[in-house]
Amino acid sequence: MTFKELNIITPILQAIEHEGYEIPSPIQQQAIPMLLEGKDILGSAQTGTGKTLAFAVPILQGLYQQQTNPSIKPHIQALILAPTRELAEQIKESFRNYGKNLNLKIEVIYGGVSQRNQEIALKKGVDVLIATPGRLMDLMNQGFIHLDHVKYLVLDEADRMLDMGFIRDVRKIVSFIPEQRQTALFSATVPKDILDLANSLLKDPIRVAVTPVETTLEIIKQSLYYVSKKEKTNLLIDLLVNPKMASVLVFTRTKHGANKLVKELLSYGVKTEAIHGNKSQNHRLKVLNEFKERKLRVLVATDIAARGIDIDELSHVINYDLPETPETYIHRIGRTGRAGLSGEAISFCHKDELNLLKAIEKHIMQTIPVVKEHHFAKQDETASSKQHTQQSGSSQTTQKKKPTSTYKHQNRVYGSSSQKKRQNDSKNHKQSSENNHKREHHSGNKSYTKHQPTKKR
Repeated sequence: MTFKELNIITPILQAIEHEGYEIPSPIQQQAIPMLLEGKDILGSAQTGTGKTLAFAVPILQGLYQQQTNPSIKPHIQALILAPTRELAEQIKESFRNYGKNLNLKIEVIYGGVSQRNQEIALKKGVDVLIATPGRLMDLMNQGFIHLDHVKYLVLDEADRMLDMGFIRDVRKIVSFIPEQRQTALFSATVPKDILDLANSLLKDPIRVAVTPVETTLEIIKQSLYYVSKKEKTNLLIDLLVNPKMASVLVFTRTKHGANKLVKELLSYGVKTEAIHGNKSQNHRLKVLNEFKERKLRVLVATDIAARGIDIDELSHVINYDLPETPETYIHRIGRTGRAGLSGEAISFCHKDELNLLKAIEKHIMQTIPVVKEHHFAKQDETASSKQHTQQSGSSQTTQKKKPTSTYKHQNRVYGSSSQKKRQNDSKNHKQSSENNHKREHHSGNKSYTKHQPTKKR
């Protein structure tokens, strides 16, 4: 099937072709015809399946065909709600790309930045508004936004909005929208609370589901490393020796953990940045763009901040900390393996995280292959892994040889070495470290230097 067979108008088809898309994904094949017919939809699809295009194209086509006088100041006719600023920005870019030949005004609003420019854009008139619930409520209360002309409503990643406590705001926002509208709700997972929300907002919805959300993407290679908590950073640095890890997204559980890890990686010469809720919006957008453009090799993120990351060629996802819920594991690793490409997801697990691992493997209905041979495998972690393997049944084990390759990055030479070797080298150079504020680690005939930060006086 092609996009032309979905009865999409020529101006949008040309824009889709310009974006490089040729064949609609399963969610697009199912959702676009139903939405073009005016049906409400409850869609469940894993991240990276193309659901933004699936709801953007029918909305743009509907607004374009209903246009009477483009010179008249437009009212908000389509509202798309998203849980995070990053996701809202991504949706705005998608709408503008697909609708660039339609003369429709598309804007985005979210918190964390001054609302002044958003006020100016709203006063000029908007056809399609993408918004986070909090900022939308603020501007509605100030009288800048009225929703009495909305014909299309989309709730994207509704499960995340539920997790973030936005559902009460969502219900209040919907109360200002005319009942005569078309509504689409998309969610990676569909628990009972989401079904209850869907039943209250949608009218005779068509259920569209692509790839059961309980299973992980088949094209993603998964692996697991048992490692003590204090050795996780050393293991990560050792893995980054591999030049095939060209674009790496690392997940931590907390903002503090993300900042700490970035500081450690930078001291080893690994170019990296963090994004999380405490970072300014401008910083987050700048970092995301650098990561997409491969100017930044490693990005450290918390789960909420990562919801808007949409990168087709992300080579690796690393779970530095295992997530608290199995569903989040699926969201995380779904950031790689997009657009039909393969990807790899690596998880670190220490003994305090075994219950989280057990829940993940139960949810995805498979045992994650374990890499037993690595330089930072601890005896107690190995014992814990054996106990876990016995509890969860026979596991598929992937053995990995000790890496011997080295490569240069940012004028430093990296090389793998055993934990014992690193400890001995650290002792031998302890005095030098105290005098010169640096510590040297050796790998065969190679070495790299970690510079200690200068203390403030």
